[in-house]
Amino acid sequence: MSSAATIKFNMKDRPEFVRELRSKVNQYFKDNNISKHANLNMKLKTAFMIGLYFIPFILMVTGVFQSAGMIWLMWLLMGFGMSGIGLSIMHDANHGSYSKNQKVNNALGYLINFLGAYHVNWKIQHNVLHHTFTNIDGHDGDIENPIMRFSPTQPRKSFFRFQAFYAPFLYSLMTIYWFVSKDFERVVRYHKQDLLTAQGLTFSKALWQVVFNKVWYILLTLGLPLLVVDLPWYQLIGGFLMMHFVCGLFLALIFQPAHVIEETNFFIADEQGNLENNWAIHQLRTTANFANKSVLFSWFVGGLNFQIEHHLFPTICHIHYKKISKIVKATAEEYNIPYYQHKTFLNAVVSHFSMLNSLGTGSYDKKIAA
Repeated sequence: MSSAATIKFNMKDRPEFVRELRSKVNQYFKDNNISKHANLNMKLKTAFMIGLYFIPFILMVTGVFQSAGMIWLMWLLMGFGMSGIGLSIMHDANHGSYSKNQKVNNALGYLINFLGAYHVNWKIQHNVLHHTFTNIDGHDGDIENPIMRFSPTQPRKSFFRFQAFYAPFLYSLMTIYWFVSKDFERVVRYHKQDLLTAQGLTFSKALWQVVFNKVWYILLTLGLPLLVVDLPWYQLIGGFLMMHFVCGLFLALIFQPAHVIEETNFFIADEQGNLENNWAIHQLRTTANFANKSVLFSWFVGGLNFQIEHHLFPTICHIHYKKISKIVKATAEEYNIPYYQHKTFLNAVVSHFSMLNSLGTGSYDKKIAA
């Protein structure tokens, strides 16, 4: 991966759009006299999501439920709790959008470590690389996978033609991969790219933190149940894995249909590192919304079905995305900038897997060439 510093967005590409959009969104908060951070509804959601993860765990290890069926149900609920914490709490906190108090953001952002991942790596991959270089091959780590092809700018291998079929299995392994291997790989990579220093870390300190967090996570989340729950070890390990499979699949199916679909665009910089658009227009061309009228779904997924608004305003709490989406859409249409959206979540997922199939078989490449 080349240095992020080599990428240059086109600052002359309709800068008036960015100024007007920001002005309108800021005016919305000013006119309504509301904070851009979490409100009471967000705080209630926070309590619910944390409870959805930790209460089943407490009920399991304290012996309130002892049958195999109920224990597996607890693991299942924890899987949805993991998803809820990741989508609705940790995500906002690590963007600094949950609270104006950075200590609150840091505390809630650290919750990702209770899910088996390392918060610093997540911030670098998501906040720094993905949000800045969305769908830019060689820079956006979210479209980087050696056994999948997420962009037409990437080389195609013969086995990719099956990727639409094996993708769900790989997606279900996402959080397990983060826990077992990815965090170690990323610490090494980010050290080589000098990205750890911006987080105030040396390589040795970051590596020590990763190891420390992995050890206490596995001792608490799996070791404690193995010690106190009266079930065979293989059933408890199976439940632990099921929890991660549920969370990994759910998270992937929320994030992937926001960027890797038939409508969105993919980019590579020219030899001088220049890109066609300014950063904000680039986000609109590489990002899509879905199921924006589904209140319950949007509530559970942390407003990330309003992915366009999130990418344009990542420091605004997701609880406000639905309201500002009307401003973003109207302003984009005024400047003739695309605003991609799917009516339902199912439509977005279908588009994603159709795109995977086209990328894998090469039919998407032929369409571009034509």
